[in-house]
Amino acid sequence: MTAETNDHPATEPFVAHGPVRRGGSIVLVLLIAAGIVAVAVWLMTIGRSQAQPYILGVLALLATVGLFNLFAFAAGIIRFSDRASDDPVMGRIADHAHDGLAVTDSRGHVVYSNAAYLTLTGAASPQDVRPVERVFIGNPDVSEAVFRLLKAAREGKRQQEEVRIAGHDGDQGRWLRLRVRPLGQTKREARYSVWSVADITRDRERQEDVFQELQHAIEYLDHAPCGFFSVNPAGEIAYVNATLANWLDYDLAEIGSGGLKLTDIVSGDGASLLTSIVPVPGEVKTEVFDIDLRMRGGKTLPVRLYHKLAFGADGAAGASRTLVISRARDERSDPERAAEVRFMRFFDHTPMAIATVDRGGNVVGANARYAKLAQSLNGEGGAAKSIFRAVNPRDRGLLIAAINQAAEGQGDIAPVEVMLDGPKERSAQFFVTLVEKDERDAETAIVYMLETTERRALENQINQSQKMEMVGQLAGGIAHDFNNVLSAIMMANDFLLNAHKPTDPSFQDIMQIKQNATRAATLVRQLLAFSRRQTLRPQVLDLGDALSDLTMLLRRLIGEKVKLDLVHGRDLWPIKVDVSQFEQVVVNLAVNARDAMPDGGKLIIRTSNVPTEQAAQLANKGMPAADYVKIEISDTGTGIPADIVDKIFEPFFSTKEVGKGTGLGLSTVYGIVKQTGGFVYVDSAPGQGTTFRIFLPRHRPEQEVAPDAQAGNGTAKETAAATDAAKPKPDLTGQGTILLVEDEDGLRSLNARGLRSRGYSVIEAANGVEAIEALEERQGAVDLVVSDVVMPEMDGPTLLKEMRIRNPELKIIFVSGYAEDAFEKSLPENQQFAFLPKPFTLTQLVAAVKETIAAQ
Repeated sequence: MTAETNDHPATEPFVAHGPVRRGGSIVLVLLIAAGIVAVAVWLMTIGRSQAQPYILGVLALLATVGLFNLFAFAAGIIRFSDRASDDPVMGRIADHAHDGLAVTDSRGHVVYSNAAYLTLTGAASPQDVRPVERVFIGNPDVSEAVFRLLKAAREGKRQQEEVRIAGHDGDQGRWLRLRVRPLGQTKREARYSVWSVADITRDRERQEDVFQELQHAIEYLDHAPCGFFSVNPAGEIAYVNATLANWLDYDLAEIGSGGLKLTDIVSGDGASLLTSIVPVPGEVKTEVFDIDLRMRGGKTLPVRLYHKLAFGADGAAGASRTLVISRARDERSDPERAAEVRFMRFFDHTPMAIATVDRGGNVVGANARYAKLAQSLNGEGGAAKSIFRAVNPRDRGLLIAAINQAAEGQGDIAPVEVMLDGPKERSAQFFVTLVEKDERDAETAIVYMLETTERRALENQINQSQKMEMVGQLAGGIAHDFNNVLSAIMMANDFLLNAHKPTDPSFQDIMQIKQNATRAATLVRQLLAFSRRQTLRPQVLDLGDALSDLTMLLRRLIGEKVKLDLVHGRDLWPIKVDVSQFEQVVVNLAVNARDAMPDGGKLIIRTSNVPTEQAAQLANKGMPAADYVKIEISDTGTGIPADIVDKIFEPFFSTKEVGKGTGLGLSTVYGIVKQTGGFVYVDSAPGQGTTFRIFLPRHRPEQEVAPDAQAGNGTAKETAAATDAAKPKPDLTGQGTILLVEDEDGLRSLNARGLRSRGYSVIEAANGVEAIEALEERQGAVDLVVSDVVMPEMDGPTLLKEMRIRNPELKIIFVSGYAEDAFEKSLPENQQFAFLPKPFTLTQLVAAVKETIAAQ
């Protein structure tokens, strides 16, 4: 202990603002004043002349004392006394505090300590007082805590540590709480640190006693003959006792680490029962449930739960307290209880929601499936009290009437088909049966509810699919018949053009006929696209490049008011489509988007890959999980009303004014996408724009089989003359015998006439039977067969088989208004043939004939 410490006895409180306080005396002040008055009187009595030296001496003495006091006050030696600091109460509070208090300066010297500090640190007298670090310098269990305290003292921070001091000579150890803080906020006060030492041994002993009691309680609870668990409001298991963990085959330590939810240990929809309690602010409710718990391995355990739940003032549920009683033994020992267990399992695990209700529709009892359904509909923590709240308001009257019939004793009550209430469109079928009751029984009826949402959606999907298929068949049939008519018109028109010069007055009328026939052929091709009976010539396509090539065309089509934004996905997979038909799809959708934005807007085309996992999550109707490339075409237009969105792909359906649309644009899109193997979906709402999402299957080159040089479907010999824009041959005349098979007399006559005009010899047959007879009569003198596909008595594929039996090298051209895919499955494998789609011109027919005859 240093000399500075010895100068301040431990019993004296230290004031950091100055030296040790000294008490003042009023008597001394009165004596000085009396002396000054006496001197003044004496000076007055001796005369002015004699008193003057004395007066000057007294004044000089007083001036010297005053000057000295001013210097002493400026140096801090003398201060004016603060009466608050002289208050004896304040000093006694610190001196006699129960906790030990000590004040140290910046060098660590103790400048103040009270009696409790001396006692706790073992100081025999004020001269032996030591700072905290010196008191515990030799104790390794305390040194780290003291180091942290010293560091906090140097940095002017607060710090608290609790340390255990080992006892000596068999004495029990002590627990001390050590604290340090700066004396004040000013710079001078911050140089001092206030240390506090408190004996908390009794507090720690009480805590340990409480902890031991808690451990015993937990041990009793863990090894109780019944299970116990607690669930927080988030549905997470907060506590499970060892008994229940053992029943469920869980490791207790694993459960304590978190991550286990109520739905993990409750079988089926049983968890919904526990969360179905209707909240009442400020109340505590206890419900009894008979459910099955799920073990780790998947087996079930029948139990009875006493579920206690407290609600706060705001109605929010707190953590639950649930007692679990196993009923597994009841199944083996008591037949009556075993029957009860089996019934509750049946009641709670049935896929049908069941509830018993009173006449007002209030739910008296319900199974787990109903509890889950009610929560999903109401979006509340607990299930609704009234069963009517589960039903859409417009259909509630039907269920109310059925329950009233049960209350009146009627037995056969017809099922009620209603829409459920809630944010999503859901439907259900209610079956109501009466309950035989006495006056004490509140139950009026048993209500069985079976949700029919998926069934209705499937029925609607099947109906829509069947309707589209029927319309497609009708459209395809109409297109086939129109192709025959158009073929005759276009062939006769070619004869007229050949017979008239451009200078003839009727030449322009003939050209007008040709243009309108060509326009009609385009409409027929759109019908075939919808019916998926057109001829496609798919090729591997880079989607990004294809859309970039279309950009200029699309900008011209949509005009300046509509902004086009093309967003390409990264590393797009290749697709295999008919390029011209794919472009038709994009153009049709872009034109529709433009028409939906008369005042301008934005057209966005996005592309992206959709892997199998993502496709499965989309759950689009009818689309299997696979790899797709998605094209998303969105606009900011007027949108499509919900009542017509299901009709937009139907042919001839249009919301445009008369004369501004054929109604075939979207039906063409639908047909092309479907025939390509893809899927198209639409999302739209009035005023929010429309988005078409097209999913095309990813093309994998390794899955493509290389075709033979002259393989099956005749693609090596297809004649793709769809327009007159093809470069004409220098000479279309030829020689050879052609067997022409066509059931339409007028069309057959025109085709024969045209072929004869080019130098060919033509044998005509009205059907396949006549064609076989003509072939047998000629005995191989036929060079080429041009045959229709759909004919009475014998169709084209059958004719091909019969002719190849007689002449395997015979060359054949099929002409049809349908695509070759429509009859390809009827053909034997590896058959060679060419194909010419109807309608066609004379030039196209002659070119196909000459090319096929010349082919080896």
